[in-house]
Amino acid sequence: MSVNTVFLNHAFVEETQASLLVTDLSIQRGYGIFDFFKTINGKPVFLDDHIARFYNSAKKMHLQISQTPAELKGIIAELMQRNNLPDSGIKMTLTGGYSGDAYTLPTAQNLIITQTALSIPKGLQEQGTTLVTYPYQRQLAEMKTLDYSMAIWLQPFIKEHHADEVLYQYDSFIKETPRANFFIVTTEGEVVTAKDNILAGVIRKNILNLEDTVFQLTEREFSLEELYNASEAFITSTTKNILPVLKVDGKEIGDGKAGKVTAQLYDLLLEKIG
Repeated sequence: MSVNTVFLNHAFVEETQASLLVTDLSIQRGYGIFDFFKTINGKPVFLDDHIARFYNSAKKMHLQISQTPAELKGIIAELMQRNNLPDSGIKMTLTGGYSGDAYTLPTAQNLIITQTALSIPKGLQEQGTTLVTYPYQRQLAEMKTLDYSMAIWLQPFIKEHHADEVLYQYDSFIKETPRANFFIVTTEGEVVTAKDNILAGVIRKNILNLEDTVFQLTEREFSLEELYNASEAFITSTTKNILPVLKVDGKEIGDGKAGKVTAQLYDLLLEKIG
């Protein structure tokens, strides 16, 4: 069995040899950020968007990336060459760094870049997914942090409600799932996604930036009731592209099937991905 190569700070090493000290703030306090993108046939998808978000998250979390964006791209290119995984997921992680008192933020952080094989969806997954809502607002929501404590803690709750994933809502306004952005299609045909206090996903961004479409794409607050009355719903993420949401809280959305608007947006997205 082959062992993948990873990049740790300033060197390429086998993943079995990559390690951090226990004093790292990512271990002691869960402090750090990451970003994740996929490659298809050896080509990174929306790489510039992911790198820009990675640097933005680092800045807002008061973390320093030693490499420039151009240098980071060079590291990623070499990592891909070493591992030879055409269809893959690449994760860039920046930890809080080594802290003597497990609290004070140091000036130097640890950069880890890993690559693993990834199965890429070949078409719209008609079977869709089901969600259950839970009242919660993620802290530091606009940054892609390492903190997924609530999402993991809620896994028994999700199973009890026979759902695939949780959908956060706060003050009765819909936000996001732990790993994806959420959209509805209203009965009037408006395609809506939450605007504030969410992580702005890269797939979400590229859908909102679609040009020359007949769709009204909107960022705004929308309520749980508006969701229940929507004609369609879907989530977006790097690994899933667009995935139809068929039920929320046990209630069918629309006719309980993948909708036409969802399918059309999926096709338009695939054209951008190439």
